[in-house]
Amino acid sequence: MILKPEVIAQLERVLSSVEQLLPKACKPVDWAACHAANWRRHSFSGFLEPVKVTDTTTLGELLGVDEQKEIMVNNTRQFLAGLPANNSLLWGSRGTGKSSLVKALL
Repeated sequence: MILKPEVIAQLERVLSSVEQLLPKACKPVDWAACHAANWRRHSFSGFLEPVKVTDTTTLGELLGVDEQKEIMVNNTRQFLAGLPANNSLLWGSRGTGKSSLVKALL
């Protein structure tokens, strides 16, 4: 079966449109070399993108959030041990240490 040039052109346009909906091809996360990943949404799907941890903040450097630290540390330990753990929702004004707490846990 030989396709007409206009049919080939139409098929190429359709394939080009479909390709824009697909997530980009990416390697699986190497968990031996990476401790965290961000979910990057793409169209109807998404992919995990490794995070390079460059923040050297430690839990001991975070002041005034002792109760929050204790809750997060205990919950994270339970999760890592395969025990029941909760999802965490950190909320507050900008600059109150939400991201720093998560990074310090890493």
